[in-house]
Formats: sequence, C-alpha cells, structure tokens
Amino acid sequence: MSQLETLINTSDENLLTLLSSLCQGAIAIDQECRIVWLSQQYRELMELPDNTEFIGQLVNDILPTTQLPRILKTGQPSFLDLMQINNRWCAVTRLPLKNPDGSVFGAIGFVFYDDLENLQPLFDKFARLKKQLVSENLLRTSKYELDDLIGNSPALLKIKRQALRSAQLDTTILLLGETGTGKELLAQGIHNASPRSDAPFVGINMAALPESLVEAELFGTAAGAYTGASKNGRLGKIQLAAGGTLFLDEIADISAAIQAKLLRVIQEREVEALGSNRLEKVDVRIIAATSQDLKQLVDKGLFRADLYYRLNVLPLQLPALRERATDIPALSSYLMKKIAHESGLPALNLSQDALSWLQHYHWPGNVRELHNRLERACVMAEQELISAEDLGADDLNTGPPVNVFSDFNQIKHHAEAEALQQALTQCQHNKTKAARLLGISRATLYNRIKRLNM
Repeated sequence: MSQLETLINTSDENLLTLLSSLCQGAIAIDQECRIVWLSQQYRELMELPDNTEFIGQLVNDILPTTQLPRILKTGQPSFLDLMQINNRWCAVTRLPLKNPDGSVFGAIGFVFYDDLENLQPLFDKFARLKKQLVSENLLRTSKYELDDLIGNSPALLKIKRQALRSAQLDTTILLLGETGTGKELLAQGIHNASPRSDAPFVGINMAALPESLVEAELFGTAAGAYTGASKNGRLGKIQLAAGGTLFLDEIADISAAIQAKLLRVIQEREVEALGSNRLEKVDVRIIAATSQDLKQLVDKGLFRADLYYRLNVLPLQLPALRERATDIPALSSYLMKKIAHESGLPALNLSQDALSWLQHYHWPGNVRELHNRLERACVMAEQELISAEDLGADDLNTGPPVNVFSDFNQIKHHAEAEALQQALTQCQHNKTKAARLLGISRATLYNRIKRLNM
C-alpha cells in the first residue's frame, strides 16, 4: 500500500473527501502515476461507468491530456489552468503532495469550475488590465536592456560592446542579421543605454503592414485626409517617438515612395503627415533593421542608394545562433524559465542528448526558432528531462555537421534552403504554416523563397 493510500484509508473524514466537496471533481495519483482515489463528481464529469474500477490504473490511460504526472515529477504546482474534459472546458488546479522533507509522494488535481461562465468576471478583469497596460505603454514599449542578450561567447560580447558605444552617439543605426537573431531586443537595449532612455521607444515591423497603411502609420494623417480618417487627424509612429527612438524592423520591405519620405525625415528631421502640406520638425533617433542584403538590393535598383547610405552610418551585425553555440545552454535555461513562467507549466530541464542536439543543430531560425522548439518541448515532454525527440530532432534531417563546409556563404545557403524545404514539405506547402513553424513572418518566407530561387 502506497503512502497516499495509507493516508486516505486511515482517515475517518479524510482531507481529500473534504476538499472534493468544495469543487466539481478531484483525482489523486501515487508515485507511479496510478490512480489511488477519484471523487464521484470526477467520475461523472469523465462519464466513467460506475461498475468499473479505476483505482490502480495509470492516470494517462483514462485521461491522456492530464498534467498530473508532470506535477509529480517536478514537484511544482499549477494553480490555475484550463483543460478540456469530454469536450467541456474546465478550470483546474494541480498540487504535489509532499513529505516534511520535501519529497513528493503523490499529486492531486481539482476541477473547480466545469462551467466557465463562473470565471467570466476574472477574464473580464484580466482583459481590462491588459488593455490598460497596452494603453499606458503605447509610447514606451521598451523593456529589454543589453544585459538581456544572454551569453558570454566572443561574438555576443563583441556586439554588446559595439552596441553600448553606439548608444552614446545620437545617430542612425542599422542592425543586420538573420531573422530571429534578436534585432529588436538589441534595438531596445541600445535605446535604454542611450541618453534618450527616458523618452519613448516606438517599434514598427514594416513587413507586417499592408502597403496602403504604411504611410499613415509612419507619418500620421491630417484631419479628413481620407474617408474614415479622424476629424482631428492622427499622429504617426514618427511623431509618437519624438524625443526618443523609432525602430523600423524589416526596413528593406518598404516601397520606393515611402523610402523617399523616410529619407527626408532622416536628412531634414521633418515629417509631413498624409493629407497635409505642413512640415513638422521632429527629434527622433532611428534604428533600422533588416535580414536582407541592402547593398545587393541597391545594386539591383530595389532600394534607394541615398537612403541606404543614410541608414548605414553605424552598422551592427548580429551573430547567428550557430556562431555562438557555447551560449545555447545558458540561453536555453533562460528561455525555459520564461516559458514556464508565462505558461504556468512546471520548469523542466534538458537531458544531455537534448543539449548536445541543440548545440549541433544549424538553427536557420536562430533564437526565435530555439524559443519555439523549447516551448514545444515544455508542452510535449512526458518525463522530467526534455529529450532531443521532444525538441523535434526526428522531424528534421539536420544534414552533415557545418564544419565540413569551408565557405560560410555555402553553409548559410545550404542550411536555409534545407530548413525551408523541410518546413514547406512538412506543412504541405502551406506558406502560412511553414512561416509559423520556422518562427518567421510570411513576408520573410516569400523573400527567402525568392532569394534562394526555390
């Protein structure tokens, strides 16, 4: 008889029965993940037959989606989570049962609400608080500093030193690097290390904006500039960033017309709102970023040369993740703690084979792909340690080690083409799903397909 069974059977009015009367169902498991007790309400919620005995069965056999085994293995509680039981969404709480010395001898789960209408006031309050937070931070969305770039590899330490020096100069910066290397994080770090740190940081992804909205979003609109425009006009991102920093991500994706207007902002420090004939002085520091070769686009006539040279005053090249593989253990640990905090899941650790796979994989999606794979593993792992299989190692053929190539451009081209082809095949050539799998935007995916002649 297990310790938990002893506790249940030797109590006249045991604690589990008392607690189950306060909720819509409860279940308890022992150290081997076998059911030792479940309430009648839980049996009814699961629609389990009364004439069948489930005590002693593995909990996963009757509830495949349960997180109780993870609570048992990690010893960490999950205070509030949503779970679907028989096509009904329930709010559940899961707790480890511990001895005085901290060892875990079981776990228990409670279904507190089988009707989520009871939680509506909580959801509404959360939505109001989130909306208020977004409103308050509209002009100040910078939350990262240079120290948030995790790692101590020579390549990362070099870029941090360059960024710190650049932050002290009030001039335009161009961040270069593959997608997912952390260009926006670096931009925020530069802003917070600069004399403009007390002023707004406003970021905008140029690739994510429809062409028809780019001008209004960037430069603002005059009153009645077009049908549906505000009667009082609207400030653009440039005006909102006055006194601070404007971050323009994926700068290569803007049209020729927008390039011309942006050049005026950089050269003359003036902005003209859409539908207005009045120039307005602005004091703003611009940080632009791109994962494309701007010089190559200039040579092809796809990007203005004068704007390129205005942006390329202080170029900073972010290293790809494969160039700083020694940072992966510390970076993975940081990301997993962040994922656990945001998801409410107990924190897990990497097995040795998983860590080895992470350090040898070529990472075409860089840190963003690393985050996505770790998040997947934290959800799918069934053991206390994450395996390489949990990370999706079996999904992709990583190909030969990158050190068999002598030319870096060949390495990059091979890795990108291979990962892109595998993602498209896995998603049956659904480009939206493939972009999501790689952790990149659809615009970036199309640019890669064109650049790699696929």
